[in-house]
Amino acid sequence: MKKSIFVSIMATSVITCSSLALLQNNDGQAHAAAVQHTSTAAANFMNTYGQIQVVANPKSQTVLVNKSYKLPAGYVPSDLVFPNVPFTFTEKIDKRKMRKEAAGALEKLFLGAKKDGVYLAGVSGYRSESRQKTLYNNYVKRDGIKAADTYSARPGHSEHQTGLTIDVAGSTGKCAAQSCFAGTKEAKWLAKNVNKYGFVIRYPEGKDSITGYKYEPWHLRYVGTQVASIVAKKGITLEEYFGDKVTTK
Repeated sequence: MKKSIFVSIMATSVITCSSLALLQNNDGQAHAAAVQHTSTAAANFMNTYGQIQVVANPKSQTVLVNKSYKLPAGYVPSDLVFPNVPFTFTEKIDKRKMRKEAAGALEKLFLGAKKDGVYLAGVSGYRSESRQKTLYNNYVKRDGIKAADTYSARPGHSEHQTGLTIDVAGSTGKCAAQSCFAGTKEAKWLAKNVNKYGFVIRYPEGKDSITGYKYEPWHLRYVGTQVASIVAKKGITLEEYFGDKVTTK
């Protein structure tokens, strides 16, 4: 196995007033806490498989899952449902599921897009740890560890396992989960509107050194409207939003 690479990204932002950060408390719910920033606040972001911690609150809608923070072994959300939206396939299988609140928000998002003349379809929602292991291992066999780690999560580190994430495409399925989706009208609508429904584009363009993954304009993560609006307004990632304010075991 190739040696893990430690990446430290120093981000500096100028903030002149207090901002609201949502932290995860012990019962898995989000609570608000005022965080004071100096005029020039610097934050270190560590996102590497070299330093892994298990999140304490996997049920929280704002849980941070990435290369540094993983879900408890075998975690399965207890409130998975089938959102009433079209998918690029017809089978009622696991990847059609999402957690109940996220599913409801997705239904509203699809309706909002339809009103604007944009027709969407789900591609892949919930994914079990065992399924992620199979996919990741296949990618490693095909492309090697270094390449696979830029576009696929290792088992236990996938946002899809939270049940709060879904990959979305246009209704035709063209360019589904492919780089060419970025130039479509569907991608442009999502980039402009998902925050209104409590979602964020989890892996935005130009942020791969922080998120650990390539740009994925199709990858939507539900965090609730309050966090989503702040992330969208500031043009930041969840890593930048939370910093080191993550509860771990």
